[in-house]
Parts: sequence; structure tokens; C-alpha cells
Amino acid sequence: MTDYAGAIAFLGQWGRFQQVVFFLLCASIVPNGFGAFTLVFLADIPNHHCVVPDVNLTDDWLKSIIPVKVVNGEQELSRCSRYRLDVVRNLSAQGLIPGRDVNLTDLEQEGCVDGWSYSRDIYQSTIVSEFDLVCSEQWKQPLTSTVFFLGVLFGSFFSGQLSDRFGRKPVLFATMAVQTVFTFIQVFSVSWIMFTILLFINGLGQMSNFVAALVLGAEILTSNVRVLYSSMGTCLGFVVGYMMLPLFAYFLRDWKSLLLALSVPGLAYLPLWWFIPESPRWLLSQGRVEEAEAIVRKASKWNKVQAPRVIFKDYSVKKTESKEHHSIFDLVRKSSIRSTTLILCLVSFTLTTGYYSLSFNTSQLHADPYISCFISAAVEIPAYISSWLALRYLPRRLSVICTLLLGAVSLFLIQLVPQHLSIISVALEMLGKYAITTGTSLMFAYTSELYPTVLRNTATGTCTTVSRVGSCITPFLLKLSVYFKYLPYITLGTLAVVAAFATLYLPESFGRPLPETIQQMHQREGLQFPCITGKETPIPVSHLDSPL
Repeated sequence: MTDYAGAIAFLGQWGRFQQVVFFLLCASIVPNGFGAFTLVFLADIPNHHCVVPDVNLTDDWLKSIIPVKVVNGEQELSRCSRYRLDVVRNLSAQGLIPGRDVNLTDLEQEGCVDGWSYSRDIYQSTIVSEFDLVCSEQWKQPLTSTVFFLGVLFGSFFSGQLSDRFGRKPVLFATMAVQTVFTFIQVFSVSWIMFTILLFINGLGQMSNFVAALVLGAEILTSNVRVLYSSMGTCLGFVVGYMMLPLFAYFLRDWKSLLLALSVPGLAYLPLWWFIPESPRWLLSQGRVEEAEAIVRKASKWNKVQAPRVIFKDYSVKKTESKEHHSIFDLVRKSSIRSTTLILCLVSFTLTTGYYSLSFNTSQLHADPYISCFISAAVEIPAYISSWLALRYLPRRLSVICTLLLGAVSLFLIQLVPQHLSIISVALEMLGKYAITTGTSLMFAYTSELYPTVLRNTATGTCTTVSRVGSCITPFLLKLSVYFKYLPYITLGTLAVVAAFATLYLPESFGRPLPETIQQMHQREGLQFPCITGKETPIPVSHLDSPL
């Protein structure tokens, strides 16, 4: 059988066909940047205090009925209590003045039995103010994020297998539709439970279409264009949406208006069905040679080149193997593939946990949440450029190890910075975010390069699924700062060091073609320790397609 890359070499690397696929797939990922961090604004907790009913109170008592508490060295109004209204009404009727005639610390307090009054200085409304997720119900606020990421977890798990079974293109558009439709339906939520259920379903499509688009582009594009797409193209598409989110949120400060605005762009992706093709590699892996050839011939017309009479020669010898169905169990059936899968899951879990923890922990960057979100997004641009350069010129393992260690050192150093030099702490945290983001981008491409076509989306989806466990625990990991301010940083740094050591045992894929069969993957598998030099037992060219 003629290798795939060699068979389509006549198309070139950067013709009209590749350009259309590249940019349209990148554009399809932009909504993921919206959706991943929408809860930063939707579920933010505005300042609030107990409602004081319209009763006959003097101005002094109206100003003093909410207790003042000291939080982090600063005085603020109590969010969950007030002085008992019947007692205050009697004292006010007697003409007593609080603080002079009455010692406020002696008065009995009660909860917010009449509800809460929410500040509108930043938001007109959030789901917190809409459904009163405060005080005794405050546990629902972080749980909302966890439920969303649980949806992402399940979506990543099932979409990978569905994509390997039914194709990349159907799963890509199905998950995009799930995102768009359920983001819109959330606008009509009448309770927190309804909102959370819809959010879970929304999460099913959130990362699933990112993975489907990543694998689809990686299989259609070749050589340096594939590296550019897998590292920088997809991730920049994501960060464009991420950076646009605070812009939308700034002008649309009502949670329903924000959701509505973020759902509308999804309609623009419907026409892409007629421009984005199915993966010829996947079609070949299913024995559907005629369909694969039809796509390549159409691409040759777009690129204005002449296609050979027979594009994929002698492919019949592989048809029996290609029609075999593969599942997630193939990732753990053989010891060598199982070791690779487990290590990739550990590294992906570490990077995702660090990425979302640092992304949601940006409150110290600036008092304005919109500026904080934008800074956190902007730092990802140099990270994605760095990942592209690393994928272009450096071995994969060495690159991942360096980013993990850089992130770990940055996070460990934060606790050594004096409090009066907070700007250095912010710089170190952003350096950690830069390193973790770079590593995350590297892992998407690295994972897709290690597995054969028949397992590529299943493997990528499985690693993404395990990594999403990290995003699910992020809200609770950040709460560890209650016990020790720097405990989240220490936890993330330790995980990064462990993951860096484990990466030593991954096979290298730099400069090697994408494996087409499980047998080809076996030939490059095995636990090899001399990864720093990048030296491994060479793979006979006869077993693989031409170098990328």
C-alpha cells in the first residue's frame, strides 16, 4: 500500500484546499473559548447584604441595621445577617441612636429572612443573584462549575469513541450543535436545578468539538502545516474566543443577555458542513477507499493540480484490518500502549488542573474582573506561539518536560515572595500560566501523533476525559487556600514535577509520520529512558509512511 502522505503529496501542503480546512476548523473552535470560561461572569458573586423591608426606621438605624465585619483586614457589611428587625424597630421608635445610646454588639442578629439586595456596580445580574446562591446556598456556586466540567468529561469520553466509529465530521457538527442549542435554552432557566442540568448537557459538546476538530485537521493536513494547526492554529482559535468573552460580558452585564449573545454565533457555522470534508485517513481506515479518493480529487481541483488516475494504490490488502472495530479497551490491552496511555492521562490531568486553576484564580491581577479575564487570556498567545516553535524544532518529550518544570518552579517560588511585592507574585503566576498553557497545547499534538488512525480520536478523547477530572476538582482545589494560602500552588507544582518525571518514559514522535495501524504504533512503543537525547531505535521506513 502506498503511504497516505506520499499518496497525496501531489496536492502540496498549502493550497486553497488546505487553507480552507485550516481556517474553517480554527473558526469552529472560537465558541469553545466563550464556553469554557463563561461561568467566570455568569456565576460570579456580586456584593450583597440582607434586604431591609420598608419599615419606619430612622436614617441612623437604616445605616446600622447591617452588621459590619472585618474580612481580610478590611471592614465590610455582613452578607448573611442583620440585626433583628423587631428589636431595631422598637429602638428606633424610642428615638435611641445606634452607637451612642445602644451598643450594637449587644444586639441579636438574624439571617436574611426577607432576601438579599445585590450590588449592580459590576453586574446587572448573575445566576447567583437570580437564584440566590449565597449564604446557606453558597455551596451551589462552585458546584455549578463542577457540573459543567462533568459534562465536558462525559462528552470527551463518548465523543472520541463515536468519532472513531462514525467519523470525525458528524461528531464535530453534532457537538457544535449541542453547544449552540443548549446555550440558548439556558436563557429560559427558571431555577438553579434547570440551569445546571442544561449546563451539563452544554458541557457534553464543549471540549468534544475541540477534540474532533483537532483530530480532523491533524489527519487532513500534513507536514509543517499539520504541526502549525495542531499547536498554534487550534489554540489561537480558542484564545480568540477567550479574549472576546470579557468584551461581550462588559457590554452585556445581564446573564441572560450574555448567554443569548454567545449562542447566536453558532448559527454561522451551519454552512461549514458543505466546506469541511471528512478525514480521508479515517475513511481509508474504514476501507472506504472510493470516498477518500473523491475528497482528494475535489481537493486537487481546489488546488488546481492534476490528480493521478489511482491515488491509493494496492489498498485492498489492508481492507480486512481496516474494517475491524476498535474501542477504548485497545488502549489498555497491550502493555506498551497501556503504559503510554496511563502516562499521557497523568500528564494531561496535571496540565488541565493547572490550566483551569490558574485561569479561575485571576482575581488578584486586577480589581476589575473583565480586565483580569483579558490578561489571563492574553498570556496564552505567547504560550501558543512557543508551543508551535517547540513542535517545529524540538523533541516532544523534552518540550513537555521543560514546560512542566518551568511551571512547577514558578508556582513553588510564589510562596517565597514578600507580601509587599505582590506584583512579583502575579508575574510568577502568569509565568506558571504561560508554561502550563504551552504544555497543554503541546499535549494535544503529542497525543494525536502517538496513536494510529483507528484509535486516534478514542485515545485523544480518553486522555481529555481523564484530564477533565482535574477541571472538575479545580473549584475545590482553590478552596485549599483557606487552610494555607499557598497550598494550591504547592499542590499544582508537585503534580507538575511528578508528571515531568513520568514523561521521560513516553515514546518520541518528533519527525515521525502518523501511525496508521496498531502494529505501527507497537513498533515505536516501549519504555525508553534516553529521551533527553531523542535517540531511539529507528523504525524501518517500509513499515510507515513518508516522514512529515
